[in-house]
Amino acid sequence: MSEANKTTVDPSQVEWFSKMAAEWWSPTGKFRPLHKFNPVRISYIRDQICAHFGRDPRAHKPLEGLRILDIGCGGGLLSEPIARMGAIVIGADPSEKNIGIASTHAEQTGVEVDYRAVTAEHLAEAGEHFDVVLNMEVVEHVADVEFFLRTCASMVKPGGLMFVATINRTLKARALAIFAAENVLRWLPRGTHQYEKLVRPEEIEKPLTTEGLEIIHRTGVFYNLLADSWNLSSDMDVNYMLLARRPG
Repeated sequence: MSEANKTTVDPSQVEWFSKMAAEWWSPTGKFRPLHKFNPVRISYIRDQICAHFGRDPRAHKPLEGLRILDIGCGGGLLSEPIARMGAIVIGADPSEKNIGIASTHAEQTGVEVDYRAVTAEHLAEAGEHFDVVLNMEVVEHVADVEFFLRTCASMVKPGGLMFVATINRTLKARALAIFAAENVLRWLPRGTHQYEKLVRPEEIEKPLTTEGLEIIHRTGVFYNLLADSWNLSSDMDVNYMLLARRPG
């Protein structure tokens, strides 16, 4: 298949998340793990962006003026807080239902986010470019990981950043992120993640470097059951985040 005919969208995954769209903003619903995960990923994103662009993370709007793409934005759990920090946020998702929920919530809370029911390839074909691309908890749900990552990377401006967060394809992740999370702790509906669709760090890094980005930071993210909180960790065996930049 030529790249012109390729798609990043896995229709079964779009349908899966569309069915749960109404629960995006319920902190005790099917997306409870993302609500719990949000503080640590928002802090990481803010601090890394500020360090890179010379901003003060303690400022009222530390990301003011930066154009940021939240690809696979779902219901907007990440788009809204990033927009509150002053960024110009485009939230993109192939699910019309997700975008509908996200748009409605943003209107209710008075947060300005440009939500679009589009794919990464459509944005790239339209010539869109961003200071920052947020690729958070998405790659394990797309049809073609390499094509998706290269497409997203192509939209990073010179001197810009791309964040990627996902789950590693390890036996430890299969035990904790799938079996325990879905069957024991009941954090997620069964079938949310498939082991074969999980992505190893090197499978993230190769497409990004091929597209001209360089990896500048890696971190694991660990869940502390006793504290009921997520924290950054050196252990990348389960959840992890990567940060890449385009020279320029």
